[in-house]
Amino acid sequence: MNPAQAHPGTARDDWWRGAVVYQVYVRSFADSDGDGIGDLQGIRSRLPYLRDLGVDALWLTPFYRSPMVDGGYDVADYRDVDPMFGTLTDFDEMITDAHALGLRIIVDIVPNHTSDVHPWFVAALAAAPGSPERDRYLFRDGRGVDGEEPPNDWESIFGGPAWTRLPDGQWYLHLFDPAQPDLNWRHPEVRAEFEQILRFWLDRGVDGFRIDVAHGMIKADGLPDIGWTSATTGRRQIELLGKGRLPYFDQDEVHDIYRAWRPILDSYPGGRMTIAEAWAETPQRLASYIGPDELHQAFNFDFLDATWSADSFHKVIDTALAEAAIVGAPTTWVLSNHDKQRHVTRYGDGPVGLRRARAAALLMLALPGSAYLYQGEELGLPEVLDLPDHLRQDPAFGRTGESRDGCRVPLPWQGTQPPYGFGPDGCEASWLPAPADWAGLSVQAQTGVADSTLELYRRALAIRAEHPALRATPVAGAGAQPGRQRPDRQQPDRQQPDRQQPEGTGVTWLASEPGLLAFRRTTPAAPAEPVGTGKPDKLAGPAGTSGNSAADLVCVVNLSGAPVAVGRYGVPLITSEPLAEQPDATVLPVDAAGWFTSSRAG
Repeated sequence: MNPAQAHPGTARDDWWRGAVVYQVYVRSFADSDGDGIGDLQGIRSRLPYLRDLGVDALWLTPFYRSPMVDGGYDVADYRDVDPMFGTLTDFDEMITDAHALGLRIIVDIVPNHTSDVHPWFVAALAAAPGSPERDRYLFRDGRGVDGEEPPNDWESIFGGPAWTRLPDGQWYLHLFDPAQPDLNWRHPEVRAEFEQILRFWLDRGVDGFRIDVAHGMIKADGLPDIGWTSATTGRRQIELLGKGRLPYFDQDEVHDIYRAWRPILDSYPGGRMTIAEAWAETPQRLASYIGPDELHQAFNFDFLDATWSADSFHKVIDTALAEAAIVGAPTTWVLSNHDKQRHVTRYGDGPVGLRRARAAALLMLALPGSAYLYQGEELGLPEVLDLPDHLRQDPAFGRTGESRDGCRVPLPWQGTQPPYGFGPDGCEASWLPAPADWAGLSVQAQTGVADSTLELYRRALAIRAEHPALRATPVAGAGAQPGRQRPDRQQPDRQQPDRQQPEGTGVTWLASEPGLLAFRRTTPAAPAEPVGTGKPDKLAGPAGTSGNSAADLVCVVNLSGAPVAVGRYGVPLITSEPLAEQPDATVLPVDAAGWFTSSRAG
């Protein structure tokens, strides 16, 4: 069977609009050969688990040939699999099996920079200053009498200068690690090469691309100084970098790249898509990456960064849905990923953090648009904070003292001792050590346990796939045509409406007491067509998890600090913590969420 034609059954080409996508950090998901490192055959062996979890697609982090200075985000060959992870044949077998199970595959593409062992950069180092080989990257002469100072004052996101000097006196730009030289995206050969890379993987059947540093490929003309001061170094500098307020992020010309990519995606059958990892100064500028002539989606990191408060979540949700309505594309929701501390820990760690993480999952999965899960969040995994320094592999650790390794610890599958079934029988270690107290968090330990986090996710995903109020994804705001009304590239004056949401966003806020989030998702008059994998329109499950398919759905999240009565919202479908019966009311505990079905509430 040709992988390029083996796409999941009867789903719509816009499957991504309401999909639940599961991020697989390949190195830490499942190890098939016992070397302690996850691989493609390991993913293949666990595909039934992901099908049964209820997700629609997998997003795979880079598995290309790489020296692994930055976990594979330093690519040496974009058209081959690193032997650490397997072979192209392994990839073909994995994607064929995934499609047969109704799962789509999204792969990472890393266009801002290559590895320093990529053949292009090796050739550039061997060539003279001013050569065509060097023009594919950003080489510049230094400043000062002998060129001993960097060409400008840019700083690396991983800490330290963004420039490295060569023995011949020239400098090259690397916004990340020195082993990740930035490409010159004004060079036509660079653009042509990546268009062919897209086609290579589309021909192998991939359903989409997650674009790494999608806002960073174009740098401002002249590479101007920023004017760093001591006040803008350290953590504050990283925050500014993340918000795109710099001459090497979110330049208008980057959109020309995506306008050239979109026809390539559209020329393939089955709804091939793109999602941008992009940071911009305003929601309006971020939304400008999305449209029928550019990208399909962009990550909404404001939801991930929201604090544990009703006001914070409410503001983020309102803003995201309003901007999505303008461009006629659904927003995305994410709580954790491979670059951020796991949200169990961000929300307070321990029992409090887990309660809040479970509630946040129900909040996220009740919102219109697509949801991106990070592997292990369905198990309630916390951040591993006490990894030995000598085992940390994040290149930022040596420069800033900060490390992303704690969210990348391999998954616990079964057993009572590390590495908890991460590899085959007899495998006694994994590339990062799992904590000694994770046995109770394993897939095996949680499977079939009604109140476990894994079973909470399974039930919630089943309801999301089957309930017509959750399956209905609005396509545009009132009067908007997808892609016809682009948000202004300048930030307009905005006022948040008083607990209202624009028509067409799919969310109606309900009157509620302070500290409570409550909103309704409405069932369309006509049956909604499946958005994800085409699951049947039925609701089935144990008592307390079934509901009337013709009813609306209300999501309630209690961030108030005290139990709240929820009887007025209808019959409970699912709750993150058990409801409590009091003499005069049924109450939702603190730091808990629930879905309720009723014809109307509020």
